[in-house]
Amino acid sequence: MMARDMEDMVGFLRSLSRKRGVAPSQLAKDVGVSHATMSRWLAGKDTPSPKSCARLADYGGVSTEYVLALARHLPLLQTAGTSEWPEFREYARLKYPDLLDDDLIIMVEDLIERRRRKREGGQSP
Repeated sequence: MMARDMEDMVGFLRSLSRKRGVAPSQLAKDVGVSHATMSRWLAGKDTPSPKSCARLADYGGVSTEYVLALARHLPLLQTAGTSEWPEFREYARLKYPDLLDDDLIIMVEDLIERRRRKREGGQSP
C-alpha cells in the first residue's frame, strides 16, 4: 500500500476520533476491534477489512463506499455523480447535523443527479 493511501485512512480515523471526541481505544471499542488493531490502522501498518470499513462508515455517518475507497478495497470512482456522493454526504452531515437527515440528503442527491442528466441531455426518471 502506498504511503499516500495510508495517510487518507489514517487521516479519516484521526478525524473520526476528534469529531466523536473519543480516544483511539474507545474508537476501537465502538467499532468492535481490538486496541492493537486500531493502533496498527492509526500507524498506517494495516488497513481495515471490508467488514470493519462498513462499521467505520456507520459510526462516522459516511457511506461505506467512501471508507472502502479510503482503505483501497474499492477504486476511487471518477465517474460523474458517484464519487461526489460520499463527499456530499459527509459535508451535509457535518455542516447541517440537526437539519438534514438521511432522507433529505438522498433527496438532494437525487435532485442533483436529475439536473446533471438534464444538462447532459439525458432523460430524468
